[in-house]
Amino acid sequence: MNDKKRTSYPKEKINILLLENISEQAVQNFKKAGYTSIKRIGGALPEKELIKEVKEAHLLGIRSKSQITPAVLNAAGKLQAIGCFCIGVNQVNLNKATANGVSVFNAPYSNTRSVAELVIGLSVMLIRRIPDKNKAAHEGTWLKESKGSYELRGKTLGIIGYGNIGAQVSVLAEALGMKVIFYDIATRLPLGNAQSRKSMKEVLQEADIVTLHVPETAQTKNLISAAVFKHFKKGSILINYARGQVVDLDALALALQNNQLSGAAIDVYPVEPEKNGDAFHTPLQNLPNVILTPHIGGSTEEAQTNIGEDVSLKLINFLETGITTGSHTVPELALPLQEGAHRILHIHKNVPGVLSQINTQLSSHHINILAQYLKTNDEIGYVVLDVNKNLSKEAMSLLKSIKETIKVRVLY
Repeated sequence: MNDKKRTSYPKEKINILLLENISEQAVQNFKKAGYTSIKRIGGALPEKELIKEVKEAHLLGIRSKSQITPAVLNAAGKLQAIGCFCIGVNQVNLNKATANGVSVFNAPYSNTRSVAELVIGLSVMLIRRIPDKNKAAHEGTWLKESKGSYELRGKTLGIIGYGNIGAQVSVLAEALGMKVIFYDIATRLPLGNAQSRKSMKEVLQEADIVTLHVPETAQTKNLISAAVFKHFKKGSILINYARGQVVDLDALALALQNNQLSGAAIDVYPVEPEKNGDAFHTPLQNLPNVILTPHIGGSTEEAQTNIGEDVSLKLINFLETGITTGSHTVPELALPLQEGAHRILHIHKNVPGVLSQINTQLSSHHINILAQYLKTNDEIGYVVLDVNKNLSKEAMSLLKSIKETIKVRVLY
């Protein structure tokens, strides 16, 4: 099948809106696939402005700053999919996206290495107290001393959250001679000689350096609080390159001032500036042996290229074949192309009898189904139908008439 004809809707009329300086790699992938109506906006937009911009969009690409609220999704009547060009999807109201039949994709693995390398680098800098020595040198003071400076080798790294990034950090840390222990709410297979612990408290009491790699959920909000800091090993170090709500920063500042902790590195914050150059405040500013970075844990050229490649290809595959592998909203289906047929996508409320209605409607009008695929989640069902080409318009009309229908689309 000719790629230029893969979608029945003219590719030049498919509107793609990309916010927050998404990688050029994504733009090039869309153009190579034949999509030319691409609008790029440098930063995130306030809700009112985003509502205006998204009305004609078929695809929306964002990073972590854009907030895709129910109001935005309701305004986006043509929207087929959202690409989160980052690890998380918590900036999208997934319940509303699911109800509206909008597929949401992300890139959960593409910047793993970038974050993991930086965590190891920060560990070296903090355990050697480089921030203090660097500051003194810039101020014209020679601070050549070994007091309070240590090697990583032989120290214990505690990892809270042993997912993709946590596991990668584990491998790198062990290569440097560290002992690795971890805690995760899910059962995880340890890599190398890493050892799991039964509770977070056990990890905190034993680790010289603690690094957090957990998602932002109701359960992880203020996961590290004033009460929890009491369990940290005296003089240990905390690194948070996960999510901004995970650590109580006021409590962290107090723990540093009381010498419960000897250092910290923080990349994410409960409230972050909208754009470069905006004012930024945190209780951790001007504390000794603290490294503050502006949410750049995964911000490397390699990571952004990989993310641009990954998410754009997922969006293109969804548009052209109906493949939803990696979607957080529409049930996952990966299906082969059916030659000599038209493919129709039907997203509906997940209630009993819809598939029966689909089959009854089509069979009663003598429309032959060449192939059919169905998958459901708690909220919606996703059906892919391959039908005879000369009957696809009639089938489309019949499927739209089914009461529980959310979206119907002819692919090719």
